Parts: sequence; C-alpha cells; structure tokens
Amino acid sequence: MAVTMNDKITIRGARTHNLKNIDVDIPHNALTVVSGVSGSGKSSLAFDTVYAEGQRRYVESLSAYARQFLERIEKPDVDHMDGLAPAIAIKQKNQTRNPRSTVATATEIYDYLRLLYARCGTVTCLHCGGFVRHDTVDEIVGRLLALPEGTRAYALFPIVRREVKLEAMVGPATDSAEAEVAAPAKKAPKKAPKVSKKAAEIVAVNLTESLKERLGELRRRGYNRLWQDTADGGKIVEFSTPESLLELDFNAVETRPIYVLADRLAISADIRSRLVDAIETGYREAGEIVFRTVPREGEGDAEVMRFSAAFECSTCHRAYREPEPRLFSFNNPYGACPRCQGFGNTIDFDPNLIIPDRSKTLDQGAVDPWTKTKYRAHHGEMKRAARAAHVPVDVPWYDLTKVQQEFIQEGGQGWGGIRGFFAELERKKYKLHVRVFLSKYRGYATCPDCRGQRLRAEARAVMLQGKNICEASALTITEAQEFFDSLTLTVSQMEIAGKILEEVRQRVSFLQQVGLEYLTLDRLSSTLSGGESQRIQLATSLGSRLVGALYVLDEPSIGLHTRDTAKLIKIMLDLRDLGNTILVVEHDPDVIRAADRLLDLGPGAGELGGHLLAQGTVEEVSKDPASLTGKYLSGRATIAVPKHRREPGREKLVLKGARVHNLRGVDVEIPLGLLCCVTGVSGSGKSTMVHQVLYRALLQALGQSEGGDPSQLYRGLSGAQFLNDVVLVDQSPIGRTPRSNPVTYIKAFDPIRELFAAQPDSKRKQLTTGSFSFNVPGGRCNVCEGDGTVTVEMQFLADVELPCEECNGTRYKATVLEVKYKGKSIHDVLCMTVREALTYFAGHPKIVDKLAVLDEVGLGYVRLGQSATTLSGGEAQRVKLAQHLASARSGASSGGEGIRSEARRVASRVLYILDEPTTGLHFEDVAKLLAAFRKLIEGGGSLLVIEHNLDVIKCADWVIDMGPEGGSGGGEIVAVGTPEEIVKVAASHTGRWLGPVLKGK
Repeated sequence: MAVTMNDKITIRGARTHNLKNIDVDIPHNALTVVSGVSGSGKSSLAFDTVYAEGQRRYVESLSAYARQFLERIEKPDVDHMDGLAPAIAIKQKNQTRNPRSTVATATEIYDYLRLLYARCGTVTCLHCGGFVRHDTVDEIVGRLLALPEGTRAYALFPIVRREVKLEAMVGPATDSAEAEVAAPAKKAPKKAPKVSKKAAEIVAVNLTESLKERLGELRRRGYNRLWQDTADGGKIVEFSTPESLLELDFNAVETRPIYVLADRLAISADIRSRLVDAIETGYREAGEIVFRTVPREGEGDAEVMRFSAAFECSTCHRAYREPEPRLFSFNNPYGACPRCQGFGNTIDFDPNLIIPDRSKTLDQGAVDPWTKTKYRAHHGEMKRAARAAHVPVDVPWYDLTKVQQEFIQEGGQGWGGIRGFFAELERKKYKLHVRVFLSKYRGYATCPDCRGQRLRAEARAVMLQGKNICEASALTITEAQEFFDSLTLTVSQMEIAGKILEEVRQRVSFLQQVGLEYLTLDRLSSTLSGGESQRIQLATSLGSRLVGALYVLDEPSIGLHTRDTAKLIKIMLDLRDLGNTILVVEHDPDVIRAADRLLDLGPGAGELGGHLLAQGTVEEVSKDPASLTGKYLSGRATIAVPKHRREPGREKLVLKGARVHNLRGVDVEIPLGLLCCVTGVSGSGKSTMVHQVLYRALLQALGQSEGGDPSQLYRGLSGAQFLNDVVLVDQSPIGRTPRSNPVTYIKAFDPIRELFAAQPDSKRKQLTTGSFSFNVPGGRCNVCEGDGTVTVEMQFLADVELPCEECNGTRYKATVLEVKYKGKSIHDVLCMTVREALTYFAGHPKIVDKLAVLDEVGLGYVRLGQSATTLSGGEAQRVKLAQHLASARSGASSGGEGIRSEARRVASRVLYILDEPTTGLHFEDVAKLLAAFRKLIEGGGSLLVIEHNLDVIKCADWVIDMGPEGGSGGGEIVAVGTPEEIVKVAASHTGRWLGPVLKGK
C-alpha cells in the first residue's frame, strides 16, 4: 500500500551544517535509527533540523512577545519539511543543578507519593506513638456491636464542647529526643491554692452562671439527665429544677467530669440505628461521645470507650492537623524541615572531618580533635565513658554498631560525647584560636533534626505499611517495586487512592525497565550521569503516555550494560506502540537491529560526511555496499580480537578493603602497563571503586590530594610507588563558556596565533599574538567579548543565544579579520574541521602534531572553534585524551635518544583512568580509539577503562568484572582475568554476552 504524505515526516533539501542537500522520509509510528561515523551529520539531521524546526513551529504559536525573537532565531537550512509532529528532545546531557531535584521528583513519582500518604497514611503521635485518627460512625458502631449481646451501656457526651487545640508545628529541636520537641497541648493543672469560704462561694456562683445558659439550652432540646462518676459507679441526676443540680459536684469536674446522658442501651443487633443517632448526637453537641458499660453484679469493672470527631491521638488525645500533600513537600515551608529548609544538610561539624580515618580504633585516635595536645584529656574521658558503656575501644570505627557510634557522638551516662565537646567550645568562640580550631571541623553535615530526610517531624510521623515517605524514597527502584507491589489498601482506601497507587507502580516499573534499578528514589538529579538522566526522561515520557509526539533521542544506550539494552529497546517500542514517532541517534548494534527503519549517513566526518548512504530496513542497509554501518552489521567488517595480549608483570596496584556505598570491603589488583577494563552491570560499583576510592587514594599517595581525606574509604593501597602521576579523563566539560574550545584546550591555538601574528599585514597593523586571542581584550569583539553570541533572557522560556550583531558571530574586530593566511582569516580557520586544518597547516609541524591526535581519537569532524558547551560528554573526554596523548608524544619525541628514553620512562609511570570513552563512537571510530590506546601503552602508560562496549572489552589485556547485580546486589568482584577467562565464569553477566563476540558472532 502506498504511504501517504501524512504517514511520514518528509524532508527535502536538508543542508544544516555538513548535510549535503539530502532528502529523507521518516515514517510515523515507527522506530527510526540514524547511524553513521562520528561527525557524519546524524545530530545535524535529528536535532538541528527535525527537532529545531519542531521547536520553531511551537514558538510560532506563542505570544507576540515570543514571536518578536523569531526573526533572529535561525531557521534550519532545509527546502521543505512536512508531516512534523510535536517534537520532544531527550538528550544525554544532565542539565539539572537544583539541589532539591531528585529521581522521584523528576519522574513525578514523588507527587503521587505525597497524595498517597496524605490520603492513606497512618499518623502516629509525636509524644506517645499512638495512632492519630478520626473515629468514624461505622467503626464505632462495629466496635460496640462486637460487645457481648445484652451488655448495658450509657451514651454520654460532655456538657461543654471541648476546645480542640492543635499541636504546634515542630520547629528546630534543641533536644535530640524528637518526642520532646513539641510543646504539650495542655499544661498540667496547678494545685489549687487555698481560698476563703467567701471566695469559694463566689467561684461556685460563677461556675453556675457560666453553665446556666448551656444547661437551659440542653434541657430545651430534650436532654434532662446528667451523669457524674462517683466512687460507687456514678450517678444520674435529672435537672428538671435548679435544686437538682446540688447533687452534682461542680468543683471536681477536672477529675470527675459531668456528662449529658444521651441514651441508655442494651447491645443487640437491632439497635444499630439508635447507636448511630447517639454517636451523631454526641459529635454534634460536643465533638465526642463516651460509651460506659454498666456491669451487672459479678461482671467486673465498667469499660469506658471514648470516641472523638477530631483528628487526635487515641491514647493521649492530642489533636493534630490532618495530613495534606504539601506537608510532604520539602520544597514547601509547610512541610520542609525548619532547620535545614528541606535540603537535608546544614553547615555544622562534619563527622568525616572529626573521624577522618574510620579504620582506626578509638584507642588509636579515631576522633581527630582529641589527638591534639591541648584536648588530649578528652581522649581519656572518652575511654573511661566507653568502658562504662561497654563500647570497645580496640575495634575499628566502621565495625562499631550504630548504637555504639551514636554513644561516642552524642554522649550519655553523664558524658557529653563529641557533640558536647564542641558545644563547650562554642561558648569560647570569642577566642581566636578556638574559632580557628572549630573551622577545621566544619562542613556540610547531615541535619540533626531530620537526619537528612528533609521533612519536618509531622510528615515523618505518617506511615504506610511501616514506612514513612522518606523511608519509602530511600529505597532503590527494585526495593520500591517490591514495596508498592505488596502494599495493600482497604476497600475505602482503594476507592480513594487506587489509581494513585497504580501510577506509582507504573512509573517505578518504567525506571526498572530502563535499567536504573540500582538508583534510589531520593538520589539527587544533579549526581546522575548524562545517560542516566536521559533514561529517566524516557521513563517519564512513557509514564505521561503522550500520543502523536515525535521523540528525538541521543544515544539512550550510553552507560547501559548489554544485558539491559533489551529493556531499553522494549521501552522505545512501547512508546512507538502508543502512537508516537521515535527518532534515535545510536551506535549500539542491538538498538540498530531493533529499528523499523535505518538511515545511514557518511561516508566520513565533517565535510566528508553529510551524505545519505543508505536507508531502509536493517536487512536492506546491511546488504548495501555503500553503507559503512551495514558492513559491520553484516560482519563484512569487524574489530579484530588481538592475537596476543599483554601479560601482567610484577608492577601492579593493590587496593584492599574498599568500603563506600555498595562496596563491602572489596580487594582488587590492577596490573600496570596494559589495557585494563572494569566491567559490570549499571550500578555494580565500577565508578565508586575507580573514581571515589582508587583515584582519590592514588592522589593522596602521590601528594596531590584534593578535598577530604579518602583513607576512611579503604584499608590499604600498595604499588603507588610505580606511578609518577594519575590522570582522570572523565566526561566533565572541558570548559563552561563559549570561548572554551578543543583547539585552545590542546594548546594548538598558540602556534596558530603566532603564525597569524607573523604575517606582513599583522606587522603593518601592529597586531601581536594577543590580538588574535578572543579571551583577552584587544582584538576580540567588545560587544560579545569573544563569545560570538549574546544571550537574550526569555521570561517564560529558556534563555536564547543569538549571534552577536556587531561581529556577526566571528568573535573578532574587523581589523583582525583582515589578516589572511593562505586566503583565510583567523575566523575561517576556527570554522575548519580538524581534518581540513591538517591539510591547511601542512608544513607547520608544531600545529599539525597537536591536531593529528584529535583525528586519531575520532574527532576529525570537530571544528577547531566549536564551543565546549556544545560538546557531548564523550567528545569532551576524547579531547582530554588527545591532550594527554599529545603531551606524552611531544615529551617522548623531543631531544636526543637519552632524553626520549627518559621521557618514555616518565610516561610509563602515568595511569590514565577513562570512563566509557566509546560514548558517541561508531564501530569505525572505536577502532581508531583502540589504536590511540595502544600508542599510550607503547609510550609506557597504563590504562584503566570503565566500559560496556564489547569491542573494547574483547581487546582488553585484563578485565575486572563487578556485580553480580546493581545497587545492594553488587559491590563485589565477580571475575578477574583475560576476556577468555571471564567468559568461563558462570556468574558474570559480562562473560555471558562477551562469549559470542569473542567467537566473531
């Protein structure tokens, strides 16, 4: 059947960036993957053409204020585009920096949780721990009918409606006991002073006068019996005349209240309507009802049952506000912890600074302040107090129980503990040396009031199946799925919140499906990697269940183990089946094979790319001889398994007892002088071990420590003497301003500026090397200060960056741009790709040598002046790798033979740590990256690479596989050895997927 125009997105004559006037059809309600080598124009097509045009059309529909900027917003360079759906872009960059944003808030799970806890949560009393609730009429009737048939009972209510005094909202606590934070609702009655007989008569008259109107009103309504407790079981008084009230003791109402008798009942199945009438009467007249059984002879004591219409504790009768959704929001002052304002931490004494080395015992001086000469006496006091409290002083701090650690920190049994010690010093802050001493131990510490849970005590007192909302948010996705699946609600609760619970279960399930089961719901969004952030947005999109939208995704498989790729594919297919169009830029072979349609761009990068090599089904593209991607998919081209692997030597790093997050005392050996890969499923502890423990430990051992002391994170490190330096090549940006770019980062711009400054025109105009820099005043544009763009603040949208009108985006003044070399200005040079520049600067080895390494790591398509803010995490990482490669090469190649051998020896003492360097790389580019790795190792370096890409893992000399699962199910070394040895370990997920790749399948 012929496909009509409305069934597809039609693109004709696309020329954005390096696209070469291509024509493309993207079918609706299908999964379309765009593949090709890095720099071939994939993002130019998907994001800068399709998505950009979708956004432009959206802004067109907005107000006149927004439309006034449309003339300056660049329209994609395309002849015609039709059939475009509302576009949603999900990129791999994590833009969230808000310290209040968490996984739960980003996915809207927390909004539903707030509703769920407000409507179905059980409130516990802050004072006695009793249940706080309303007593409903049906529940009261049910409880009374459960009494033995024939039981006699009085239905009573107080003469005067009790004033309901709500508990004050808890402010910052001064005492550690939360139960003592709030003031009691009612002060204990003071002992009445002795008064004269005359004064007593006046009081009695006043009491009678104050009750007269109320009693008269009750009598007019038909209530003419009062009841008061007595030693012999109480008495009923009819108050038909004022004289009858003399039988009641109004002076003892505090201890023996006077009630109105609403009804006298004998419990049986047919009195339900009378019970309901009595309860409603008590609630209407006094806000409460009291049922008192009247035992017959030999039946024991009377039973008193009090029920209240107020929301109050069933034990101590303190009244509380009913929970509402805003009470559970740490972004709202109503619900946020008053001390930390909902952040979970405060500037206080940092436990990590007070006890820096948790492997030390108390006897060895684990508490750092008490190792100082001036305060050593406190160390002796601590040991005496510890012995008295049976706290061992010869056990490492991290092996002490939580109760024992709390005793040392908070004190007890007449000893002030660490907190008491600092509280004492706080009173002496007027002394300069005390202030200096205290500043050494200050930092961001967990809030002492909410214990890092962000919410005030009233919110934390609301429970659902034994957990408050903070405890539910602290669960991992896997644990949360089990908790909410097992959560059972009553019939009435299901009517109220059944759909809310279903939404929570659905969204948690989506997070599980995209391979994020190891994350906790309260994990800060700012700490997520780009791949994790993208998959969270993907799960949120699936949860919103939009229909008819166009989703543009940027390599969603980044950071995902091969085992979890199938889950990601299912998510995208589910989005498609809802009725959406999915356009994905991707290199992962499994995702490519799952596509309904494949577009392959190439054949090269930059100006050599931008052509549509092949389009159609995966099978059709695989058979197309022009498609580079097709060659790898069909097996005609492969990355070969190395015939010989380097063997570990005597030089190695040995890390023992790594203990942080989910690492549980891990011991690992890392051989030096070869390519070592750390593998494992997402959340298994790879980054924790390599970044947070090993890297920081090596920095400290090499005297380059940054931040706090990491020694409490591990038990021991050996082998650091074999290294002169350790370099972390991560995916953080190489710069945060538009002036930062690849050519300045690798120091190649300096010789380029020197070349332009040496031109005759420059000397005639008296231009120096600094005149060709856009980072300092002189030759740069004065309006945009060398950025090339100006930022326009939009009141209702994200800020818009537009080309500078003064320099038209060239960054320089006109006089500087007039200087030419080989017919091109400095701006023209910055617009060149790396490969173009290599040809242009041939004959200038100082420039070519530095630029060549960018090409070697697969960045030949990047423009020299491309802003660092536009580089992906993977591109930024490879720019850093190129810089280190250039440094090692220049050091090893300069000077005589003796100097070169010495340089190689120095290079051999450098450990390079990389985190997923294959991010954004095509099969062909991975081969180039592996060649760059070999050059670093041949130069004498060592490589430790965190990686999921099976082509890199199969080429590694040594593999350390972590797992077996993510989160609490990980943190262990599953297998160690060559790739062939890893395959033989049954517990290794990596080994299971690596086996077929090693066999060439």
